[in-house]
Amino acid sequence: MISATSLTLRRGPRALLEDATFTIHPGWHAGVIGRNGTGKSTLFAALLGELAPDKGKLSSLKNLAVATVAQDTPALPDLAIEFALDGDVELRELERRLVKAEETLDIDKISAIHERLNQIGGYAARARAAALLHGLGFSQEAQQTAVADFSGGWRMRLNLARALMCRSDVLLLDEPTNHLDLDAVIWLQGWLAVYPGLMMCISHDREFLDAITTHTLHLEGTKATLYTGNYSQFERQRAEKMTLQAGMYQKQQKQVAHLQKFINRFRASAAKATQAQSRIKALERMELVSAVHADSEFSFEFSEPDRLPSPLVRFDDVACGYGEKVVLKNVCMLIAPGERIGLLGPNGAGKSTLVQTIAGAIPPLKGDAMRDGYLRVGYFAQHTTESLDPKASPILHLKRLDPTASEQQLRGFLGGFNFKGDRVYENVEPFSGGEKARLALAMVVYQKPNLLLLDEPTNHLDLDMRHALESAMLDFAGAVMVVSHDRHLLTSTCEQLWLVAEGGCRPFVGDLDDYAKWLNTRELNPGSGSGKGKNKGGKSALATANADIDPALLAKPIRENIKRLDTQMAKLQKDLAALDVKLADPALYDEKRKWDFKMLQKEHAEVSKKLAAAEAEWLKASEQLEALGV
Repeated sequence: MISATSLTLRRGPRALLEDATFTIHPGWHAGVIGRNGTGKSTLFAALLGELAPDKGKLSSLKNLAVATVAQDTPALPDLAIEFALDGDVELRELERRLVKAEETLDIDKISAIHERLNQIGGYAARARAAALLHGLGFSQEAQQTAVADFSGGWRMRLNLARALMCRSDVLLLDEPTNHLDLDAVIWLQGWLAVYPGLMMCISHDREFLDAITTHTLHLEGTKATLYTGNYSQFERQRAEKMTLQAGMYQKQQKQVAHLQKFINRFRASAAKATQAQSRIKALERMELVSAVHADSEFSFEFSEPDRLPSPLVRFDDVACGYGEKVVLKNVCMLIAPGERIGLLGPNGAGKSTLVQTIAGAIPPLKGDAMRDGYLRVGYFAQHTTESLDPKASPILHLKRLDPTASEQQLRGFLGGFNFKGDRVYENVEPFSGGEKARLALAMVVYQKPNLLLLDEPTNHLDLDMRHALESAMLDFAGAVMVVSHDRHLLTSTCEQLWLVAEGGCRPFVGDLDDYAKWLNTRELNPGSGSGKGKNKGGKSALATANADIDPALLAKPIRENIKRLDTQMAKLQKDLAALDVKLADPALYDEKRKWDFKMLQKEHAEVSKKLAAAEAEWLKASEQLEALGV
């Protein structure tokens, strides 16, 4: 049991928690939430005995087996699987004692050690460690690789595997999903949901918290409030409490009205795809979220792009990769303004490679990659924060982007990302990961993109900032493509899902629950994701990606899309015919009407371009329908 009584914790002169009282019982799974800087990690440090309470009492964990994830991993020569096995301290101690007992031929000790190994499942420990590493994205080959050969993000996964390997009474996790992709998050969620001990988890991923927690500890304004239920239940309880406060009611209603128009927009297209139903449910729940975030420190929106050409990007038979290594081939896609695309796929399948190719960061290896001349990409990569100048302030970073902007304009803009007062003039170097991520995102937003490419944008962002990002994305006039392990972000903002797997990219018809089923199918048929790309039935993983969905259901949105395209092409053909008539008028070629002629020519070219794009999309949709055989 973890118990706090009149607890006060400080960091320097600042009180993070004051007079906090709560009790978390064995078997409870508590999500620890609150804005960055409210004391979540400090509370964990106190629980681990790394700092003493300034006042009050906090129960000791000395007599309990406590597992937590180390924040640093030295460049060890140990193999990954051996590093994970080290998490079971008793197992390793028994192994050392067994070696000594065998050297001295002490039969009694050898027998006792084997008996204890049997009791703790020691003979299956290596298989258990391999399963943990596999779930976190390590292939069999990677499990036999030295720790020193992994990057920082992968070492954090190893630290997580080591913590999970510990047969603990208490599990303390601080942002465990930050360095994971969606596949690993879904696996970890399943593992933690059945963890038998007491767990406390700091996270800003609401879908993850909903799946693994039974209680919610909310830190706000030096206070700690324990709620019964997961994150969604916490939202509902807190929303009801806040709506009773007259000072917050009007502000909440204003935000609810703002969100309602998006709910209506998505409801209108609910029949177009299975995933629309889950998206509408998520948006409807945002009415409760609006109350929870009504006093958020973050508020920003994307400026209207200067131009919105269509299509923004078009790929025909494109190969993506590095040097001579082809990661994806035969990629065909068209990205138009207003589209919201979420990229799914196993780790290492090529999602980031595709995004970088679209952004122009790496050239296509083959095929026709068309980017409109007026394309302006806002690209937020996983490591964008590393490109920030540590010796420059937030306002200087923006000044370098726009030397003509006034200081007042830049300060006002940065205020929406909670860089206020003298904070805008401080060097970036000592900023937290969350502050650096906010600044990097602010720089993307400031550049008025018409195509937004977001590769894991929510790492280090707290719930308020994630909510502000979701709201801004919903109101964005341009196109969006997202790679994220935050399922709420994907569900709330994306209208299309694309699956990147087996060296290709194609639409995925279904929602994130269907994607989780597909992942399970890959686990049951390991060959489906391995180079050969075949499962036991001989079908490729891409062919089975939507196998659990009724073909008639899959066909419905495709037919409706074809119908929409038919209407669109008919209108464009009519417009083109009218322009042809105007261009055939001999009077148009008079020297005095030279400008009219140029404008009509330009309009004719634009309509022709749109018609060609619509025809290409129609052909692709027709091929998809034909492939379903319905």
